[in-house]
Amino acid sequence: MEQHRGPLMGKSYLGLQTTPQLRLRGELVLDGDAGYDEARKVWNGAIDKRPAIIAYCADAQDVIEAVAFAKSRALAVAVRSGGHNVAGLSVCDGGMVIDLSRMKRIDIDPVRRTARAEAGLDLGEFDRATQAHGLATTMGVNSDTGIAGLTLGGGFGKLGRKFGLTCDNLIAADVVSAEGQILRASPTENADLFWGLRGGGGNFGIVTAFEYQLHAIGTSLLVASALHSYDRAREAMQFYDEFARNAADEVNVDAALLTLPSGERFFSISGSYVGAHHDGERALSPIVKFGSPVETRLATVPYLEIQSGGDALFPRGRRYYWKAQFLRQISSGAINALLDTYARAPNTSSLLVFQHVGGAIARVPISDSPYVNRDAAFDCFPIAIWDDPADDDVNMRWARDLWSAVRPYSTGGVYANNLGDEGEDRVRDAYGENYPRLVALKNKYDPANLFRLNQNIRPTV
Repeated sequence: MEQHRGPLMGKSYLGLQTTPQLRLRGELVLDGDAGYDEARKVWNGAIDKRPAIIAYCADAQDVIEAVAFAKSRALAVAVRSGGHNVAGLSVCDGGMVIDLSRMKRIDIDPVRRTARAEAGLDLGEFDRATQAHGLATTMGVNSDTGIAGLTLGGGFGKLGRKFGLTCDNLIAADVVSAEGQILRASPTENADLFWGLRGGGGNFGIVTAFEYQLHAIGTSLLVASALHSYDRAREAMQFYDEFARNAADEVNVDAALLTLPSGERFFSISGSYVGAHHDGERALSPIVKFGSPVETRLATVPYLEIQSGGDALFPRGRRYYWKAQFLRQISSGAINALLDTYARAPNTSSLLVFQHVGGAIARVPISDSPYVNRDAAFDCFPIAIWDDPADDDVNMRWARDLWSAVRPYSTGGVYANNLGDEGEDRVRDAYGENYPRLVALKNKYDPANLFRLNQNIRPTV
């Protein structure tokens, strides 16, 4: 890959030979450089955008330089760490990608049970560092997801019902503002900005480092799973709904409709327990005892293995599309809609996923953070996965049809991190009564909407 370090010179495109120059300790990749096509890729292979410049930042000062340069050229700015956003908002056409993926320092304080983590870390890197001390905090479900986008949008994970969302465990953050200043955000410093970072997305600045509260969980959890044939899926889904809504905080139990390569369809239930394993056996045993599953498991599994267990289903480079919504319960009408529409899935990679929320998440007051959908029990969404661009329409249509079929049974809310490019109304659905407060914050910290390639809170000034 061609590298540009120091002042960016000798490129007439965008007038880059004139001042102000872009000076980075990191690396610049321009359209036309060797390695450019690889550098512009993100996790979702359906995204094909061509930024003018990709700035791989080495530190916060590089981020400041990149922001100043983008503003001087009126360039659109996309911010990327893990690049896992389904809508591809971490890359753009014709603008600048400010890439944090090489900023990976992490410092653990095992006594205070805290971590200071730079924004380029992915979940696997973060988890490996904290697990060296038997510690963890809520951190997603795919190990190559970036911690930055996950945290800023809320952050689901196996520990969420016990310890809250990722953003609920945020202690402080370092932020590069639209004015090119480094701001400290915490409950006592720029407290309004700190509030906005805890679920409001990347609307208010570029976070270069996060500080998290960690929790002692050991290095393994008890897990239970059951696989039910499709002709028994209705009863299994009814069981799942009741079991999950009444589960203790220590229990996280997700589920999915899935198809094997043979074409056989199943309903899968997968639970984990945060706490003593003997208590977990009592709490999780109903999962393996219910009905007549074709396969069950009850075992102690390393936490790192649990956290990477879904990676094989979501490799980088395949094409992805989904639409999500929250449910308070899985009613009989929702079950009918789900089973009918999933049966028409276009390929064996198609999934319908339930993520279990509630518990500690639900007990945080709505006003404490932008994340407003705390009364939900499940996040429900079809995931279309395919490879051939010729199949785009059929896969996306199936996901939309399934979402529409379940829509009458939803809360109307949506998780910001699961939003695609769905318009301003759906962004408002993510933030509900907190939306006006977010607009006021946007007016203060980014009135020109420099940071708009996200689930955008539009300023009104």
